[in-house]
Amino acid sequence: MERMGNEMTTSPGSRRPRIVCHMAASLDGRIVVDGWPESVALAVRREYERVHASYEADGWICGRVTMEPFAKRMRSEADVAREYSGTTGREDFRAPGDFETFAFAIDPSGRLAWETNDIDGDHVVAILSERVSDDYLAFLRGRGVSYLLPGKHDVDEVSVLVAPAVDGRVGTPTLFDLGGDRAASSRLVLEHVERRPDDVLWLRYRVEPPSEGK
Repeated sequence: MERMGNEMTTSPGSRRPRIVCHMAASLDGRIVVDGWPESVALAVRREYERVHASYEADGWICGRVTMEPFAKRMRSEADVAREYSGTTGREDFRAPGDFETFAFAIDPSGRLAWETNDIDGDHVVAILSERVSDDYLAFLRGRGVSYLLPGKHDVDEVSVLVAPAVDGRVGTPTLFDLGGDRAASSRLVLEHVERRPDDVLWLRYRVEPPSEGK
C-alpha cells in the first residue's frame, strides 16, 4: 500500500527541528492511494512531490504506523503507559558513528521497539515527545538509535493535499489514527489555501499549543 509521509526542516534561529506533517488524503481523509482513480493518484503524487521539494526538508520522515514494519517490534501498552513524570528537560542523543543519510520516525509515545538503527543504509532517528520514559530512551541508546525531543507537542504544521476523490473503504488508514480509546485533539490555525493543478487542494495549518491545564 502506498502512503504519503512527512517532512523535517530546521526552525530558523533554533537547533530544534521543525516538524511538518505533510500528507495527501481523499476527501474523506483516507491516505492509501492504491485503488483511487489512476488520474487522481498520478495528480496527487505529482503535487505531493512538488510541495515536498518546496519545503527543502533535511531528511525523509514517516509516522509510527508506516515505520512499524521497519522497526519489527512494538512495545506493550503497559510499557508505553510508563511516561516521564519529571520536569527537567532531557538532552537529544546522537548515536556514535558517521552517518550521511537519515530516516526520521515520528513516534511521540515511543511505541516502536527498534531491532536495528538502520533502514536500507539510512540511520534511524526517533522523533519523540517529552512524555516518553527514561527507560525507553535508554533502550534506544542501547540500540544505537538517535533521538530528538522537540517538545511536548507532536508537530508544528499540518500540510494536507486533498485529492478530488472519495475513498469510502472501511478500515483504510486515515490522516490521524489512534489505537484503542485514546483521543487527541489540537487547535489548528489555517494559514494557507491553494488550488493546485488537477483540482488538488493544498491546506496548511499551524498547530496551536494547548493552553496550560487543558
